[in-house]
Amino acid sequence: MSVDADGERTGEMTLAFELAAIEQFADPERVLDDAREWSRYVGVVANDTDAVRAFVAERDLEQDFELGDRDIWLIMEGIREASDAPRHVFVGTTPEDRRIADATGWEYRTPTEVADAAGWSLGDSDGDSADPGLFARLWARITE
Repeated sequence: MSVDADGERTGEMTLAFELAAIEQFADPERVLDDAREWSRYVGVVANDTDAVRAFVAERDLEQDFELGDRDIWLIMEGIREASDAPRHVFVGTTPEDRRIADATGWEYRTPTEVADAAGWSLGDSDGDSADPGLFARLWARITE
């Protein structure tokens, strides 16, 4: 995280990744670590806040956003209001994500756009839209 001499966070943007978007990167941990170097706040959001917490915990990532039990609309609105960064970028994958960004005052970008701009690699896509993380979470719940 970039900080000034007084220990205050610096950086030109607050950067939020929707869970499905961050999972598209080959190395989500590197993406968040790199983004933290030039962003004031970085984190992962989704309607399924338990899935976000699991994703962050499994990878021992630092999460700048307090999600609570709110839906993604309220999360994004709250982050926007609380963040003092001059720029707010939301990386999403769906038309709904774009609507959320537009309605809450965020710039919308796709994983491909930010990967190209930042030099990050996207994971392999074999045409299967199933999320192995989701499958693993469901399997764990079924077998408990």
